[in-house]
Amino acid sequence: MSANLQSIFEVYAVGAGPSSTHSMGPQRAARLFAQSLPAAPARICATLYGSLAATGRGHWTDRTLVRTLQPIRVDVVFDAKAPNLPHPNTMKLEAFDADGHSLKEWTVCSIGGGNLTEADGTPVAFVPTATYPVAGIDEAMNYCRANDLAFWQLAEIVETDLWPRLGDVWDAMDETVKRGLGSKQIILPGTLELARRAGTTWHRARGLKGMPRDLGLVSAFALAVAEENAAGMQVVTAPSCGAAGVLPAVLYFFKTVRRMPRRKILEALATAGLFGASIRANATVSGAEAGCQAEIGSACSMAAAAAAQLNGASLNQIEYAAEMAMEHNLGLTCDPIEGYVQIPCIERNMNAALRAIECAAFTLLTDGRHLVSFDDVVEVMNRTGRDLQAAYRETATGGLAQLWRRDIESRLRKPAAP
Repeated sequence: MSANLQSIFEVYAVGAGPSSTHSMGPQRAARLFAQSLPAAPARICATLYGSLAATGRGHWTDRTLVRTLQPIRVDVVFDAKAPNLPHPNTMKLEAFDADGHSLKEWTVCSIGGGNLTEADGTPVAFVPTATYPVAGIDEAMNYCRANDLAFWQLAEIVETDLWPRLGDVWDAMDETVKRGLGSKQIILPGTLELARRAGTTWHRARGLKGMPRDLGLVSAFALAVAEENAAGMQVVTAPSCGAAGVLPAVLYFFKTVRRMPRRKILEALATAGLFGASIRANATVSGAEAGCQAEIGSACSMAAAAAAQLNGASLNQIEYAAEMAMEHNLGLTCDPIEGYVQIPCIERNMNAALRAIECAAFTLLTDGRHLVSFDDVVEVMNRTGRDLQAAYRETATGGLAQLWRRDIESRLRKPAAP
């Protein structure tokens, strides 16, 4: 078990998609670097290493850096083969004067969820911070039982200005769902020319009845956020941009279909954040480190915990729902085609949202007792991710990404039709 859990607001960060590691993290690093300089330099060179270099173009890392640092000239260098990196998402920012002399350099790692560390692993902290009196969910449950608390009440005790800040997080999530459902954009940006489907899914689902209608609505809500993220619009990490559609979809369903009051939604958001903070503290939420199980798996766990609580589940049942959601995402690879957070990422958000609701529903049929704890499955997820071949950890060299590359190459070799 790691050090004690940190603020849930390191799980929920509002910023530009399509990736918390590849756009939101570098965006934050660029702003901090520019603010640390006494005056604007003539040029900044941003060198991207590892996964940032391998899939940075598809994740718009270079465009994000240029946009963030304008009007300063920015040169972006992609170096996917640099050895001995402190983290798969490492970048170096170096400022130069007009004569080409180096003024300052900073090596920083984007570790997921928009969060950063120094090269030695020291966190570049968000402010304000909070530290919980527990190091994982088992300890959190024991603490809550001893003090007759719900999970969300533990967050209430520890976090400063919890409800106004969570209100801002939920408002941003809510707005993203609405924006995605109402978007007039037909084709998402990028070479895949992928069509948006949230709006049509939403309209068709409303014409159904019963369970098909509910499943269709949840699907539409998840697609709405995932498509906004893929378009580079503002989203909220939960715990990453690539998985940003899962939790908002579930909560928006409870708000609009189940008519759950705002306060209950915020309480569920607090509980989900606690589970996300535990994953961040004891494993990772970075696809480049541990595959998509660290992103979609984590988001599914958070959403399952939130849904279980909204269904009236006990502490044990909430923990079981979150554990089940992660357990059945173990081994999930991160292999986006062309580096875009589109295929398979958008549909994975939809599938994870549906799975979260299923896990939350099933746990109510039990007393919450089960053999594998949430903390156990997070540890296994972390080990599994480290054991994954690099090709399946957001390097665009394996899985669906490799199939797509071979398909493109075969098309290029094929003679044109007469």
